[in-house]
Amino acid sequence: MFRAAWVLSVATLAGCATSYGPGDLKPGTPAAEVIARMGPPTGEYRQPDGPRRLEFARGPFGRHTYMVDLDAQDRVSRWQQVLDERTFNALPVGISRQEVLYRLGRPSHEMVIPRRNERIWSYRYEAVFCQWFQVSLDRTSDKVTETGYNVDPMCDADSWDGPR
Repeated sequence: MFRAAWVLSVATLAGCATSYGPGDLKPGTPAAEVIARMGPPTGEYRQPDGPRRLEFARGPFGRHTYMVDLDAQDRVSRWQQVLDERTFNALPVGISRQEVLYRLGRPSHEMVIPRRNERIWSYRYEAVFCQWFQVSLDRTSDKVTETGYNVDPMCDADSWDGPR
């Protein structure tokens, strides 16, 4: 009985592990196969030249978002995990809300500060220190006004009011 339960647990965890990220996803894989493997995308974006980008966010408490770029034949051209400091540090001030979504996907948390006419998107990511990346957007123009790193409130017991 114990052995059967153990085997079932390992098989279940293995199934979760393969669907969490793209794993060995190769260029040329059809979009339908990507969705069958990873589940429904959490977002879909297009650049002016047309190719689709599928977002697979593993949040809001997850620290990974996988972007899968598709070619004109709806096949994988490449994929990447975008929640990392290299991607964050390349995010310029002045880009649109849509461009932020295209590059980073949906945020882990959103906060509006009316007196500053500002919307702040926060992204959890895998880091040595317990921090998240934040993007400030002007609510009128929907353009990025600043970016930076801050302490993730989940790490600050005095400010976190979520589950313990």
